[in-house]
Amino acid sequence: MGRQTATSGINPAGSGRVARLDPLSLPISFHAHDTRADGGVRRIELHRERVVLHRAVKGMRMAINVRVRDFLGVALRGSDDDAQMLVLVHRDPALNIPLCESADREEIVSAWLKWSDIFALPQLTEDDHYEPAARRRRHNAIRARRPKFLVRRRLGNLTNTETIHRDEREIIARD
Repeated sequence: MGRQTATSGINPAGSGRVARLDPLSLPISFHAHDTRADGGVRRIELHRERVVLHRAVKGMRMAINVRVRDFLGVALRGSDDDAQMLVLVHRDPALNIPLCESADREEIVSAWLKWSDIFALPQLTEDDHYEPAARRRRHNAIRARRPKFLVRRRLGNLTNTETIHRDEREIIARD
């Protein structure tokens, strides 16, 4: 029996060579190209229900856990030369996952069918357009610390001296 590698004996995605991930051997762990990450590489763990992206940005290590059903589908994209690439497409382009790259048309189409069946996601083409995710609204730091009614409460007018009476005798009417 041969020694198993972290990429299940196949070339890692983004290595510049033809990469093929086997959809029937999930979970898979491999490395892919990431321009924002330190060293230009991120590690991806691909499971049937979730995808975990491990990367370090400016020395800060992070792991992003994304459900497979949050992805839009499996897309077939044209690559350099005659090669085509299969990508697991997310609304956030930074979370796209390369699955397979090949110059053989039959091989890429059969892999496209397998990946979409395993993840139960639709097959997307280059013509399918989707809107990128809207920016998430950032929360106000003070709002988390103070109750809402204190934030919107207004102070009274302290400069109003009309109602203050000094050195006067109080008249009380008794029955």
